[in-house]
Amino acid sequence: MRKNFVEELRWRGMLAQMMPGTEELLQKEMVTAYLGTDPTADSLHIGHLCGIMMLRHLQRCGHRPVILVGGATGMIGDPSGKSQERNLLNDETLRHNQECIKAQVAKFLDFEAEGENAALMVNNYDWMKDFTFLDFAREVGKHITVNYMMAKESVQQRLNGTARDGLSFTEFTYQLLQGYDFLYLYQHYGVKLQLGGNDQWGNMTTGTELIRRTLGNEVETYALTCPLITKSDGKKFGKTESGNIWLDPKRTTPYRFYQFWLNVSDEDAERYIKIFTSLEKDVIDALIEEHRADPGRRVLQKRLAEEVTVMVHSQEALDMAISASNILFGKATKEALEQLDEQTFLDVFEGVPQFTIQKDQLGQVASELFTTTANVFSSKREIREFLKSGALSLNKEKLSEDRAITADDLIDGKYLLVQRGKKNYYLISVGE
Repeated sequence: MRKNFVEELRWRGMLAQMMPGTEELLQKEMVTAYLGTDPTADSLHIGHLCGIMMLRHLQRCGHRPVILVGGATGMIGDPSGKSQERNLLNDETLRHNQECIKAQVAKFLDFEAEGENAALMVNNYDWMKDFTFLDFAREVGKHITVNYMMAKESVQQRLNGTARDGLSFTEFTYQLLQGYDFLYLYQHYGVKLQLGGNDQWGNMTTGTELIRRTLGNEVETYALTCPLITKSDGKKFGKTESGNIWLDPKRTTPYRFYQFWLNVSDEDAERYIKIFTSLEKDVIDALIEEHRADPGRRVLQKRLAEEVTVMVHSQEALDMAISASNILFGKATKEALEQLDEQTFLDVFEGVPQFTIQKDQLGQVASELFTTTANVFSSKREIREFLKSGALSLNKEKLSEDRAITADDLIDGKYLLVQRGKKNYYLISVGE
């Protein structure tokens, strides 16, 4: 008996709406379903994760996932949920972005699976690049009326919204291009179902309508959406003060990635652990019960952060993120500091008071360097009290005497980490 994909999405809070007959189709046969993503960057961010997890659950339920990278549509931009038109990307950039995205998606989907449900990645640029405007007008444009297109909510929002430039013809045709993708995938890969975020519903149903009008009423295709994920305070999910949380470790370090999930609210943790992990219902229910009994232990957040970090990065990356977290809140050594890459080191100590000195100012004793040169202490008397009591550390090692600070003390060749007592950190950057 095939696992019920719709029921899986339903209990996880990942089902917004679907066309009638979708659940019956999925129970009746192995279904090939696709989800599109525009390669507008060389990395996905966690805003894409709900859609990718839909494909993951689809494959685990015995169906075939197809991820469509919109090389052609990415050159245009989708008006859905946008207040302005996107920048257009060139072919070279789009191809590079596609390769990066495939490497990330391969961590969620099995492209090498035995049997019929191995995941597949396609690029709509491959079938659109030689499709002339006249061909498109004749084969696609004649089937869908302007009245039908104008009625779409995404179009209405742009026409009646605050966008100063209105809606370009390029963007207006986007729903036809996306609809043609569905038609092409149905004809060449047997795709019967399109998945996506709820803001895509209008484009997705245009696809099913185009297929029906092109191939006949007896051809049935379907659409299913997940809700747009928000935080419990109503703010956009995945956005922080410093921007998106990316899946690429060069854009967002595994430490910062781990910390994002670790710091979500209790309410969000209960929702997110269902959406962003593959844990089974009984495991999640037990975790929620354990968490509610003692919220202070943050059982849910810890498990959520661990699961997602391993899935997106690796077990090694998780271990490093936990080790980095312990540097601030637990006992750590100079060796632990030195094992961090520079960006993670800076992420860990983001927000602590910082000073900058020059390399030729090294060689001074601590009581001079940390008072006159870098104002960590207000006076030499104050620093000597800390030295005397053993409450002053440099790079996680106690400074028990007023010794000279030299280049040998530098972390990564350019940083000194001063710690007063248990919780007060100061970062000193050493310039050339």
